[in-house]
Amino acid sequence: MHKIVFLDRATLAPHIRLRPPAFEHELIEYERTVPDQVAERIRGADIVITNKVPVGEQALALAPGVRLIAVAATGTDCVDKAACKTRGVVVSNIRGYAVNTVPEHTFALIFALRRSIVAYRESVLAGRWQESGQFCFFDHPIRDLAGSRLGIVGRGVLGQRVAEIARALGMIPQFAARKGASGADAGYVPWEEMLATSDLITLHLPLTEQSRGLIAMPELRKMQRRPLIINTARGGLVDEADLVRALDEGLIAGAGFDVTQGEPPAPDHPLMRAAARPNLILTPHVAWASDQAQQALADQLIGSIESFVAGKPVNVVDAY
Repeated sequence: MHKIVFLDRATLAPHIRLRPPAFEHELIEYERTVPDQVAERIRGADIVITNKVPVGEQALALAPGVRLIAVAATGTDCVDKAACKTRGVVVSNIRGYAVNTVPEHTFALIFALRRSIVAYRESVLAGRWQESGQFCFFDHPIRDLAGSRLGIVGRGVLGQRVAEIARALGMIPQFAARKGASGADAGYVPWEEMLATSDLITLHLPLTEQSRGLIAMPELRKMQRRPLIINTARGGLVDEADLVRALDEGLIAGAGFDVTQGEPPAPDHPLMRAAARPNLILTPHVAWASDQAQQALADQLIGSIESFVAGKPVNVVDAY
């Protein structure tokens, strides 16, 4: 019998069905797990499911029976993949489930910021419409998307879907070449050019040691067109303190973030301190979480575990 431990079931909505795997098993679900509980909870398991709970070398050393860590997400930075490789533990992730939900959330943030939706709503609630004495008022900027340049960092399925939607809206998407690259392959624009010519910039790439701090004050100062910056990927890709400084200095027009470095963010986190500004929208890492996407994730998760048990692992993530 296979023992499966799900460390953070509460990261999927309660109404999302996690069907029983089609093999003999014991499934233990924990709503939440803090780091110092991991080793004890995975001891004796051969399959571990985690979404965001870190699984590191020390916990794995005390759980020698673990053979699969199934990450209930695309990003696998919560798992020590080098330790898994050393111990022969397979790491799998979820792919392709968010091809609609994340791009749609990306554009929800873009529309809300570009047209000052939140700012106008707050003004209406404060009575500004009545004060204006006419049928409309113009307290906040409104700009069309058609004709604007959208810099996209990351050319996976999400980045490509964002580009597809952008073209349908009359925008001009441009994929950024790798930061620091000497040139740009066909279909990409050089990193520096993307920073200088984009009216909006959106991030769709994993958090790695190479991508951490990808955008900070040096990059923000090169953004000649005062773009909106959208991050529905991972906290840590942008230096968030520098981002707030850029808002203060008028280097960017606004920001829409669904992720932060450290989640949930502390009350004194830079983005939390700035969250009431009309040109900043902060959502609680829910871009991925439409009902349809969550159910697709849950179904794929169980399917990948069944494939592993059948000796045909899928969605295997290599150490890097």
